[in-house]
Amino acid sequence: MNPEIARKLLQVGEAFRIPGPFFSYEEIKMGNVNHTYKVNYIRDDGSGMAQIKSYLVQRVNTYAFQDPVALMSNIDKVTEYIHHKFPETKCLHFHHTAERSNYLMDQDGFWRLSNYVPSVTFNSCDDLNVVRSAGEAFGDFQMMLSDFDAGALYYTIPDFHNTRKRYEKLKADMAADPCGRVAEVRAELDWLLSAEDEACRLTDMQEQGELPLRVTHNDTKINNVLFDEATHQPLVVIDLDTVMPGLVGHDFGDAIRFAANFVEEDCPQAEKAGVNLNVFWAFAEGFLKKTAATLTEAEVATLGNSCFTLACELATRFLDDYIVGDKYFKIRSPQHNLERTRCQIALAKDMQVKLDAMNAIVRDCWVRYRGW
Repeated sequence: MNPEIARKLLQVGEAFRIPGPFFSYEEIKMGNVNHTYKVNYIRDDGSGMAQIKSYLVQRVNTYAFQDPVALMSNIDKVTEYIHHKFPETKCLHFHHTAERSNYLMDQDGFWRLSNYVPSVTFNSCDDLNVVRSAGEAFGDFQMMLSDFDAGALYYTIPDFHNTRKRYEKLKADMAADPCGRVAEVRAELDWLLSAEDEACRLTDMQEQGELPLRVTHNDTKINNVLFDEATHQPLVVIDLDTVMPGLVGHDFGDAIRFAANFVEEDCPQAEKAGVNLNVFWAFAEGFLKKTAATLTEAEVATLGNSCFTLACELATRFLDDYIVGDKYFKIRSPQHNLERTRCQIALAKDMQVKLDAMNAIVRDCWVRYRGW
């Protein structure tokens, strides 16, 4: 245990008024952006015996989230809305300081503290019941907020899913080539640029008013659902940093490009990447079971393409980060972002081949759950 980190975490706990002696901490290696710690305190269980009470402390990456106060405002509005409208539903609970802020900003960073939920997560899963449950969890999250005014939320990352602007940034950084890396990624750049119009279809439709804005999670990886350790039933959706106005396809497509890939998103063997249609079908069933009643026909028609869009979009982000020197995503090796890029491109190419099947599955689920 690093004494300096322990002292800092103790200070954060004191700011959020956490009672009981500080006992220990462990860093949780999850996510590509923020630093997360499980912090343990000693409590009296009521009978004089000691028990451990755990919390999650996060230091928010303010390079990625340049307006963290707005981010925490969104989280406060959304979690309080769910707590009040659906009191029986488990939702994340963020603690407040004496000044009633759900964050702490000091010379060491931007901090927040939430309750720890004992659970299990899955980066990938062969159990289609778990995948289906993840689809239901994300669908439930979106539908609980279906009456919430999306206009009341900030855009925590401006143009986060504006695929056109993602491409524009990639092209600008490609031209600047600040780290001299463009020559080695010419093949990846050429393919992404060839797919630009197809990848940008959702953005174009939104700008033309053909798709409605909804409150969306915008980071629907299956490991952002906590499951019961014994039953594998979904408990709660986590990682609310990117909750903001968006399109239903952003949530659906991101979930598929993560969960339905045959390999993990940073697999160095990109040729093994591809969309597993069984996993696709299971997630689509769960998600549409919860959302079918309110989706428009135009939204349903974009869900298959949304998977291709999100794979391409993330590939542009990984590649752009590689070109500018790996500033956004945490990396474990010098070419980590390039490996991620190649894997997403291989996945997107496979989605092009399977798009008709994906559209047919979505349509079948929608019709069944609409009761037509």
